[in-house]
Amino acid sequence: MTNSDRQAQTLTALAGRDIDALVFTAEMYGVQLDQLAVVLGVSVERARGVATRWRNLGLAESARLGPGPPWIWATRPGLAACGLRYTAVPPALSRLAHIRAVTAVRLALEAATAYQRARAFWRGERRIRSGARIGMRDHLPDGELHWPDEAAVSWAGECWAIEAELTRKTVARTTEIMRELLARTGDYGCPAAQAAEPGRPPRHARALYLCSSAALPTVVRARGELGPLGARIEIRNLPADAALPLASRQRVSTAPPAHDA
Repeated sequence: MTNSDRQAQTLTALAGRDIDALVFTAEMYGVQLDQLAVVLGVSVERARGVATRWRNLGLAESARLGPGPPWIWATRPGLAACGLRYTAVPPALSRLAHIRAVTAVRLALEAATAYQRARAFWRGERRIRSGARIGMRDHLPDGELHWPDEAAVSWAGECWAIEAELTRKTVARTTEIMRELLARTGDYGCPAAQAAEPGRPPRHARALYLCSSAALPTVVRARGELGPLGARIEIRNLPADAALPLASRQRVSTAPPAHDA
């Protein structure tokens, strides 16, 4: 049996929503169980059953990596079954809080009526990075929100940069990132000369910042530093469920992670 045959056989064992959720999981580096339940539109217990099925099929792994529910991420066979060429690794411990926040942002945006009616689509940082040149130093947004040309909204055809801000950077650094996002004209991975080419329309019509209470003052001040350009920066609060549960509420074991999804 060829690898293609094995992948086809594996996907046949999954329902359509399972496939979409596995792709979502892979594109976000991994998701926590409660967020997987939202993606699937089911209870946490049913999502646990889905994660177990994925693990039994060799498509995913799960472990308790930090505070809160266990994490689920795609394995190498799981990525191959989705047609994705990412590296199969668990979410980095140093990025768990950020990954959860970005996932919460994506879920909130995708739940919006305008998003669904317009059939907008999300292009995440992992997908952007996979198509970029190695060694590229450009700042990558946490995601891009693409609005189809035919969408019945006034911003049809636009691409928005999405940033989830959990912690404070300096005002200078935040302003620098904002300017870079708004000045960009080419796609990520394009030749350097096309990245910010004078006379071409900007890639990002606007940048949407979703901020924690800690990061909000800095982001607001940075937008103010942009002058008229700041009109293309929109600032909102992060979704209520964007934060990891407080570590003090649950002791994180130092033992090897257990398969408990």
